[in-house]
Amino acid sequence: MLKEFKEFALKGNMLDLAIGIIIGAAFGTVVKSLVEDVIMPPIGLLLGNVNFSDLYVNLSGQQYPSLAAATAAGAPVMRYGNFLNQIISFVVVAFAVFMIVKVINRMRREKVEEPTEKCCPFCCSDIPVAATRCPQCTSELEAH
Repeated sequence: MLKEFKEFALKGNMLDLAIGIIIGAAFGTVVKSLVEDVIMPPIGLLLGNVNFSDLYVNLSGQQYPSLAAATAAGAPVMRYGNFLNQIISFVVVAFAVFMIVKVINRMRREKVEEPTEKCCPFCCSDIPVAATRCPQCTSELEAH
């Protein structure tokens, strides 16, 4: 049983999947930083110095000066600013994955090779495309 598990765990696909998960997690942290530290601050500045991660709706009915104060008091809050950050992160990741898949698909496409042989219309044998006479039946062929 241990041998079977070792074979399963060390298969190429399993290792590829593990590497993909590790790289994906690292990519997620980079995208999160990109959204929170690079994309959202200029957008917040354009919208009047808004910090999106501080946007929330207080559901308790009491007034709190900030999200941190409401959270510290245990008030129920809807953090829609954080949700907006997550949506933007998702869009950035989805676009990056789309671009990667697009490049991989372009590389995978098989190039259509020109045929090197054609069929003689008289004897149906395979002959070179450039041939003007069939070597089997000696019929004259149209030049291409």
